[in-house]
Parts: sequence; C-alpha cells; structure tokens
Amino acid sequence: MMDAIRSIREREKSPIELVNETLETIRKKDPELNAYITVCEEEAVREAEQLTREWEAGTVRGPLHGIPIAVKDLVFTKEILTTMGSSIHQDFIPSEDATVIEKLKDAGAVIIGKTNTHEFAYGPTGDVSHFGPVQNPYDPSKISGGSSSGSAAAVASGMALAGIGTDTGGSVRIPASACNLVGMKPTFGRISKHNIFPLAYTLDHPGPITAGVEENAILLNILSGPDPADRYSLLESPPDFTEELRDGVEGKVIGLPSQYFRLLDPEVRTAAESAARKFEALGARVIEVDIPVMSEINDAQIVTIQCEAAAIHRKTMESRPGDYAPEVLARLEASVRRPGWEYVRAQQERPRLIEAFNEVFSKADVLLTPTLPILPTPIGERKTIVDGKEIDVIPALLSLTSPTNFTGNPSLGLPAGFSRNGLPIGIQLIGNHGDESKLYRFGYAFEQN
Repeated sequence: MMDAIRSIREREKSPIELVNETLETIRKKDPELNAYITVCEEEAVREAEQLTREWEAGTVRGPLHGIPIAVKDLVFTKEILTTMGSSIHQDFIPSEDATVIEKLKDAGAVIIGKTNTHEFAYGPTGDVSHFGPVQNPYDPSKISGGSSSGSAAAVASGMALAGIGTDTGGSVRIPASACNLVGMKPTFGRISKHNIFPLAYTLDHPGPITAGVEENAILLNILSGPDPADRYSLLESPPDFTEELRDGVEGKVIGLPSQYFRLLDPEVRTAAESAARKFEALGARVIEVDIPVMSEINDAQIVTIQCEAAAIHRKTMESRPGDYAPEVLARLEASVRRPGWEYVRAQQERPRLIEAFNEVFSKADVLLTPTLPILPTPIGERKTIVDGKEIDVIPALLSLTSPTNFTGNPSLGLPAGFSRNGLPIGIQLIGNHGDESKLYRFGYAFEQN
C-alpha cells in the first residue's frame, strides 16, 4: 500500500487507474479464492472517478486518497449488501455506514468490496460461510484463517491494498498469520464498533489488515478516535501511531510468556525463537516471564463470548435455527446453555485479571508469542496432530490470541517466515493498554531488519 500512496502523492498513477487495476486482479483471482461476497465495482469506479477529478485539481482528502480497501461483511455499508456470511441476512442492505466506513471515505479510501467471513464471525477457520469457504492464497487447499478470512485473502493476493476485519478471539490476527500479513487488534474501544454486527459486545475489536507495519499504523490513525455512538469507545484522543516507528528497540525488553510456548508445532516454535533472536540482534533484551492468571483469563474469555453471543442470537435461533450453518448453530446452542451466574462471575473478576495480566509490563516493554500454535490446516479439517497429540483445530487457533480480547490489550500480528511447505507463520506482539505505538515500533524494527 505504501507504494500506491506514494504513486498517488507523486502523481505517477491516478485513483481510477489504481482501482481499475485492483478490479482486474479481483476478476482474475477471486473465482478461486472466494474472498469477496460483494465486489462494489460500480460504486468503486464512480468514487474513483470523483477522487481522480479532485486529485487532478490538486485536492487530496487524506493519506488513503484513491486506495482500494476491502471490508469484512459484518461492517455496515450504506446501500451495499451486508450479509454477515449468513443466509439469514443475504438480502440485508444497510441504510447508513458504520463509523469506520465514514472515516475511510473521509480519508479518500475506495471501498472495493465486502469480504467473506466465517458465518456471524463465530469461528476462527474462515471456511464456514453461506457463500463458501475462503481459500488461502499460499495454498488453496488450506484455510485462510477466520473470521476475517476474506479481508486477509484479498490483501495477500493483491485484490485489495488493505483490509478491515473484526477480532473477537483473534479474527484479525489469525488470518493475518495464515496469510503472511500484519494485523492489529488495538486496545478495546480504540476503534468504534458503531454499525458493525456484534459477536460479543465486550470482546469485539475492529482492526486493520495490511502487508506492512507502516501502512497498518496509518490505517489505525484514520480509524481511531472517540465515537459517542459506541458506548465502549475510548474517550481520549488517540496519538499518532506512526510517531515511534523508526525509534528502534535498542535497550528495550521483550518478554516470552511461558504459557504461550507449551504446545506448538515445531516449525512455529522455531520461527518464534528465531524472531526473539532477531530482536536480540537489534539490541533488545529477551527474558522469560510468567503470567499466573492465564488459565483464569482463558476460562473467563470462553464464558464471556458464549454468553454475549447467546444474547445476540437467541431470538433468531428460536425463529430460524435451520438457517444457521450446523457448526455455528452447535456453538451457539452450547453458548445458550452457559449459566448466567458464570458470566456475572467472569465480569466481576475481569478487573482483577486485567490488572494481574498487566503486571508483566513492569518487567517487559512488550510480549512476544506465536500467533497460532499450528500451521494453516486443510479446509474443513477439525482435528490435527501436534507433537504426536491429536488436538481440536478451533480451540487451538484461538488459544494464543483470545486472551487479549478479554483483557483488551493491543496485540499486533506480524509475518515471521514460512514452513517447509510454504505456509505462512506469524508472531504476535502484545502491549499494555494504549501501547499501540510501541507495538508498531517493535514491529517495524523486526520487519525492516
């Protein structure tokens, strides 16, 4: 995306040229990958023509002027189909935009299309949708990761220059890892959730998916800020998330939390350990740390997502149970059975658990973990083998990302190499609340060196 931003700024390419190139790539690649539910060709061309006229007159709306962006199909777009990946909403056309769409348009972005998603975002594989599974650009037989599967596949294959996803248990970082991309789950409340279909009210985090770190920070600058329409929105004005990018990591401390390194595919472990050594070569100090409350956080996260998802879907489950994908319906039925007292207890314990988690940042500036404990699995597969043990794919995919959805800590997924079979492997950097700029600083140093 940075090359496209420069080409617009230096007047080497017009917005309409950029959009037409992207639409041509979609026509060539999407029939195989199935990243898009709706391609907004007419709307995108019309907007690109207007942006080109402004550009020719010397007016640039913002850093994304003319940049084609793919948006997860949970995000409401005025007069554009928004399905949630479900037959239940296959004809739903919102009457207004989500706040994030308004911000993107104000910055000059072109909404190139609405991307496929695991139905109602309730799954980390990205292969359960009314519109079919999304295929991984690096191996179409493998999952692209979910639930923001289409946004990641679109960016990884050049069918968009950036993507917008939502992350409730890892749904930005999981597909970013599976597709060799950068994905940010910011501090809870940093980006407005207004007019984004919810999965879990207190766990949902919208976030950007990009090829590189700098463009991810630019997008977070645009998407962030207080929104009175979102009751969970942070009230303070955000900083410039690019300001620390080039400050390096000399003298900084990275913590490797033992709880994140227990059951890993050997190639994932090797990539994470290699990343730690790279940070040491850049001047950071790497230490092992312990977070004793992790098991409590994991349990509370499961209770929270189940009870909040049940509250959101209860009426529809009663009236249209047969219209859900069987796997999603089964997860929702398990959610409905979760006792309410467990939810109350989890929320009562939440402040204590967040405080206990954040104690680790008295010892380390950021934490480094793998993003996923396993490599992208075959589409439809729900069991896999790690270190000779058969494990369930869905909880494995969520195990390293979902804790910070409960705590609300910012978490940045980064590419960290490839397996012997050419599948992407990712690492995750976790920071204290409000420390997105620090995460981008560490991420940029890792990416550039």
